[in-house]
Amino acid sequence: MLFHSLAFFIFFPLVVFATFSTPARHRWAVLLVASYVFYGAWKPSYLLLIVISTVIDYVAGLKLAEGEHRQRWLGVSIAVNLGLLVAFKYLGFFSRSLESLVGWVGLEAQFPSFDLLLPVGISFYTFQTLSYTIDVYRGQRAPERHLGRFALYVSFFPQLVAGPIERSTILLPQLARGFSFDRDRLVSGLGLMLWGFFKKLVVADRAARIVDAVYGHPDAFQGATIWLATYAFALQIYGDFSGYSDIAIGAARVLGIDLSENFRRPYAATSPSDFWRRWHVTLSSWFRDYVYIPLGGSRVALPRHVFNLMAVFVLSGLWHGASWTFVLWGAFHGALLVGALLWGKLVEREGWKPRPGPVMHALRVVGTFHLVCIGWLIFRADDLGHLGELLLRLPVSYPRSTASELAAALPALHVGLELGVLGGSALLVAVVEAVRARSLRLMLPAPVRVVAWAALCASLLILAVQDHSPFIYFQF
Repeated sequence: MLFHSLAFFIFFPLVVFATFSTPARHRWAVLLVASYVFYGAWKPSYLLLIVISTVIDYVAGLKLAEGEHRQRWLGVSIAVNLGLLVAFKYLGFFSRSLESLVGWVGLEAQFPSFDLLLPVGISFYTFQTLSYTIDVYRGQRAPERHLGRFALYVSFFPQLVAGPIERSTILLPQLARGFSFDRDRLVSGLGLMLWGFFKKLVVADRAARIVDAVYGHPDAFQGATIWLATYAFALQIYGDFSGYSDIAIGAARVLGIDLSENFRRPYAATSPSDFWRRWHVTLSSWFRDYVYIPLGGSRVALPRHVFNLMAVFVLSGLWHGASWTFVLWGAFHGALLVGALLWGKLVEREGWKPRPGPVMHALRVVGTFHLVCIGWLIFRADDLGHLGELLLRLPVSYPRSTASELAAALPALHVGLELGVLGGSALLVAVVEAVRARSLRLMLPAPVRVVAWAALCASLLILAVQDHSPFIYFQF
């Protein structure tokens, strides 16, 4: 079920009403049923995968607490969860890659295609449930003995499909406390959901028109237009993914649950490492706590530190999708962090002093943003051949304007108006989120706040793109 579908606009109010009309001790059951309905709307049979993960990890948690065969039960949990993920997401990729490698060395062989339909959200709930068993194994939390609440932790519908990836130490205690209705949380949550819809339907889906047109036929465009499309994709993926997170966090807030922050103005980052402290925060922290630190983190010799960084980011790229472009995207960001690490070592050794100031800060932000955009070009490419075509077109220039190229590619749209609305909407998002990041609150009278929310609703109704695109992270 899509957040921006008519079904959800009927489903969510019914869930809220049913939840708070039910006695507090049974509200978990209402939300568990709602979560299974929400997920089953895509393909009911794939609910079985969630149930398998839930039962295996629930039992593993109890067995880990008993103290016997702890490593064996942790291994069962990891093997089942990663086994399901690999089977549905990566077997086809590995088979195709092996077949290509065999063909490259001059041999002929055919391998099974493994063309399985990828279950929506499997990467997200797999990591979420894995973190639970690892935390129990480490002694960081006691096992959850209430099967229903644990099942809800795995499948809680606002964040089930595309995060945030929650930790059991944060979400399970809230589920144990129950769900209480609060008028302020209702208003705040609905407002955040509305803001998420604005970012998705006005910013992301409008940017998608430009991105799809240019990236779909890069041979028809010069480098300047491809750069413009890459900037548009930066807006698209941020509006799309952070918009989803806002809707998820807002919906959970209405139901009495606080989900983790997932974005912190990533395009204001001043370095590649700063970007990853701001972008998809729950995934970055997951890899830090469950992969990077167990590998040794930064408390190792420099060569091993470099290996740890590259391993984490290559795995992160592979997590995003079964394609060599995603692996390359992860390796690109890993290389950026390794470069920053080596540069920092050089600066420290030579005793160079940084030059603080607003101009240097702005240059670092602009430079980091463009490095991220190069990464987005890799991320967005369909395959390595498509990526090569995009990169080869970047230096191409000829006396035809970008506006005329886009007008020819999008004849049904007024390109100038589209770019104006996209730019204005993106600027509004940047300003509002800068204010939110600084915890500033405009002390406006209630009538003014009502007018502001009404204006946002009106702009959403007027400016929302009608041909909605799926949320990008649903494919992961």
